[in-house]
Parts: sequence; structure tokens; C-alpha cells
Amino acid sequence: MSSTAHPGIALFLREVLAGEVDLERELHKVAERHRTDHEVRHVAVDLARWSLENRRALVALADRYGDDLRDDTDPQGPARPMSDLRETTAEPLGRWPEPALLLLFDLRHLYLLASGNSSYWTALAQAVQAARDPELLAVVTACHGRTMRQAVWCNATIKALSPQLLTSL
Repeated sequence: MSSTAHPGIALFLREVLAGEVDLERELHKVAERHRTDHEVRHVAVDLARWSLENRRALVALADRYGDDLRDDTDPQGPARPMSDLRETTAEPLGRWPEPALLLLFDLRHLYLLASGNSSYWTALAQAVQAARDPELLAVVTACHGRTMRQAVWCNATIKALSPQLLTSL
């Protein structure tokens, strides 16, 4: 099977690869920004490794689905311009929220990234089943599981932080 046989699958593989790069980058940024919160720091680094595992699994498919899946991105390197918007606009205005509130905003952002990737994995799983590609289905299923666990952690942490934080502002 090649990308010419299923260009839609190849397209979504490229999209989810870009999404995993973004999520990994943001997880590293959150780990650094909240480095004094050891649990958040360590979990964010671990979750970033899961995005790296997903990226590696996708890159291994490049021979079958096109060179566009080659990944030479450094997720800890410069981010896309929009990903730093919150930081670059907050600093000059002097509006840095307290760390717990900033963490809540960061977790929401991570949750949205992971959920977006999850939607790609879901669509890919359905398409791959229709294309009857059990090897790719195994990769997609494993990657989707890791992405879902990333989203679940973000959501659970939001639930744990929100009551006390939002009622004490």
C-alpha cells in the first residue's frame, strides 16, 4: 500500500505527525515552566516521551506512506509563532497569572492538543480498518492509546486543581 493508493490516509498521517510534534513541544514547555511542581514536571516529560514514541512509529511508516513522514523536527526547538502567543502578549502587559492558574491554562491547552490528535487517530483507525491494513492498524491503535492517556491526565489534573483554585480567586 502506498500514499497514492490512499492519499487521505497519508494526509492524516502527516497531520497527526505535526500534531504529535506540537504536543511534545508544548509538554516540554509546560514541564520547564512548572519545574518547581515536581509531579507536573515529571509527568509532562513522561508524556512528551509518548509523543516521541508516536512520532517514531509514524516515521517508520515513511517508506509506505511517503517521505512527508520523515521527521527532522526538534520538538524542543523553536515553536510555531502562534504557540508562544500567550507568553509574548502577557509579559509586556504585566499580566502573568499566578502559577496554579497558569498551570490550569497550560493543561487546557495540552488537553486540546491531545484531543485534536486523538480525533486524527480515530479517523485513521476507521480508514485503516476499511483499507484492511492490520500492520498500520496496530500502529494507530498503540499511538492512539498513548494520546488518550495524555488527554486523560490533563483532564484529571484540571479536575483536581479547579475547585480550590477557582473558588479562591
